[in-house]
Amino acid sequence: MATNYINAVGRRKTAIASVRMIAASKSSLIVNGKTAKEYFKTDERARTAEEAFAASKSAENYAVIAHVEGGGIAAQADAVRHAISRALIKVEPKTRTVLKAAKFLKRDPRAKERKKPGLKKARKSPQWSKR
Repeated sequence: MATNYINAVGRRKTAIASVRMIAASKSSLIVNGKTAKEYFKTDERARTAEEAFAASKSAENYAVIAHVEGGGIAAQADAVRHAISRALIKVEPKTRTVLKAAKFLKRDPRAKERKKPGLKKARKSPQWSKR
C-alpha cells in the first residue's frame, strides 16, 4: 500500500503538531479543521506557522493538514513550523541547509521551570521581613 502524503511531528513547550503534507497544485494550511488565519487569529502566528515554506521557497507545491494539541497558540504555531520543516526535508532533502540555518529544525527546548517548595514560583522567594 503506497501513501501519497508525508507525516511529521513538531513540538514546542507542551504543544505537539502532527502534520500531513500532500503534493498539490494549490497550497493550503489547515489546522484542526480551520485555515491557518482562522485558527491562529493573528497574521503573525499564521506567518510563523508558514515560515518554513517561505524559507525553502516551496509554498505553492504542498497542501498541509495539521492536528495540534497542548500548549498555547504561540507554541502551537512554532510546533506546526517545526513539523512542516521536518516534512519538507523528507520530500526535498536539499532544503535541509536552508531550514537548519533558519533554526526551524531544532526543537526549542525552553519550557517553564517547575516550582520549588518554599518558594512562590520557580525562583521567586517570599518577601523577607527583618522583624
